[in-house]
Amino acid sequence: MNKYDSIVVGGGISGLLSALVLSKSGKKVLVLERNKNLGNNCNSYVVDGYQVDTGPHAITQLRKGGPLTYLMDNYFDYIPVFVDYGEYFIRTENGLKKVPTDLSGYLTMDILPRKDRLIIAQALTKMLVMWQFGTDLSKTSVYECLPWDNLSSDTADFTDTFCYFLSGRSMKETSVQRMFVGGGFVEESIQKDIAHEKNQYYNLYEEAKKVSYVSRLLNNKKVSYNQFYPRDGLKAIVNAILYSMPKTVEIKTNTAVKEIIVEDNTVKGVSTREDSYYADSIIYSAFVKDIPQYIKDLPAQYISDLNKVKQSKTLTIWLGLSEEFKEFNYVGGEVWFKKKAFWAMPISNYNRNFAPKGKKLVGFMFSVDENNDLESEKRNAYDTILHVYPNIDKFIDMVHYQITTPEKAAVSINGFIADTETPIKNLYIVGTDADDRSMGVTRASYSVVKLIKVLKREGYIVT
Repeated sequence: MNKYDSIVVGGGISGLLSALVLSKSGKKVLVLERNKNLGNNCNSYVVDGYQVDTGPHAITQLRKGGPLTYLMDNYFDYIPVFVDYGEYFIRTENGLKKVPTDLSGYLTMDILPRKDRLIIAQALTKMLVMWQFGTDLSKTSVYECLPWDNLSSDTADFTDTFCYFLSGRSMKETSVQRMFVGGGFVEESIQKDIAHEKNQYYNLYEEAKKVSYVSRLLNNKKVSYNQFYPRDGLKAIVNAILYSMPKTVEIKTNTAVKEIIVEDNTVKGVSTREDSYYADSIIYSAFVKDIPQYIKDLPAQYISDLNKVKQSKTLTIWLGLSEEFKEFNYVGGEVWFKKKAFWAMPISNYNRNFAPKGKKLVGFMFSVDENNDLESEKRNAYDTILHVYPNIDKFIDMVHYQITTPEKAAVSINGFIADTETPIKNLYIVGTDADDRSMGVTRASYSVVKLIKVLKREGYIVT
């Protein structure tokens, strides 16, 4: 009989982290991944001599209090080397401008009309003060907070662009709270997850933090103050996890789960095309919206909630350039916010081995309009790059396209984010659709820290 303590469905970053935690806690674990490779959106591979990631990434919150740092400190045998992410810029027809990070920056941001800057600064200050004094802004959209009849189209494009990059949705679906967090004015941490539930000092700690938010608005010098990039690419994180795995972990790739076996409202195992496997608990790290495909007779309300999950697709175009190309002689990322907005990142500036000697590798990430066909989106995106960087076509040595779902659930006002626990006993959810804090690898890590808290509470793990 194929019996394990835990089965992890999905070998992406959240599934691998969960398997590491469980195995380090003495559990025999099986990981089932439907694809050939592990890591999914957290991986790297080589195209024509260039090492590309699965989309541009910045790893947030690696200092004390961050979820990935907590997991690395407590469960990794080997920790990858991370380097400072650098700066964020806005690309204009006249070159690069630093992304504003404080009130002074918004007021002097000459890429937008002066009147618009004053309105944005006033609205930003008003909303942050309201939040500090207890107003819930998680359901208040960015769109609602600004008088659009009095603002320019450039300001609308600017606001919409940053909303898409922070939440995956437009400013009508992005909350003010999400913008504050993404802008670095509101800190997130795992303090609540790892603190004792009866710790009376936690709420005092949270209130004390709020006092600093308005002062941060006045003097927030660097939006990327706690953002990093793995020196050897995203694959370095996956490799570190795999290196740290005890021998009690078994991993099967090219193995798709067909059914999650449930008896008396309790998980018993999973079945694949080839076999069935049984366990005391299942950690589900695939798309939460797909759970009804694997389990019959889920509660109607839970199915209704899962149908509220919103997602977005992104297109990344990786360009290998035959020469250094001076437009990308910086460390960090840049945003083009006008027609066909994108986020660009010259990652070979972090590690010259990502590109052949003397060449450069740059990733450009675009939101995909799902009303358009994919080939049209690719053409428009590529043409935008040629427009924004005149003469770049003379240096293009390699072109590689990726279509990804960067977050399994977009953090939108009317969307749904799953809880760690499900209506089925001993079935748990991890991933970027099980936590709404931060983005990407950090968000996945938050969900695993939440899992640890639940499993400790239930006595399933004790370390």
